[in-house]
Amino acid sequence: MREYVAGRIRELRNEYGKEGLSQEALAKIVGVATNTISRWETGTYQPTLDDLEKLGRALGVSILKFFPGADIQDRKGEKVDALLRTASGLDEGDLEELRKYAEFRRARSVYKSRAKG
Repeated sequence: MREYVAGRIRELRNEYGKEGLSQEALAKIVGVATNTISRWETGTYQPTLDDLEKLGRALGVSILKFFPGADIQDRKGEKVDALLRTASGLDEGDLEELRKYAEFRRARSVYKSRAKG
């Protein structure tokens, strides 16, 4: 996990704005020493949740971006957005059928997960 978080800090810092953000600039915004940013990015130190919250605010991202699974949610969100764009062109009857189908699939998923647990 430490390596994953380290990599995400480095990636998000480098992707910030058009040219990225230097370790020095990020350290100043977050209120830590420059070598602390370096140590977080190499995995030498592990940032606390408070540190990650400050990093997220400084980089304009959710704290969840530092953890595995956030990318999966982003991809899922992109699929939902695509579905909504497509559905907006449907007539009322087709839209209602799509809604019912989605509700059925969601209910089936919940039912299966409860049956296992």
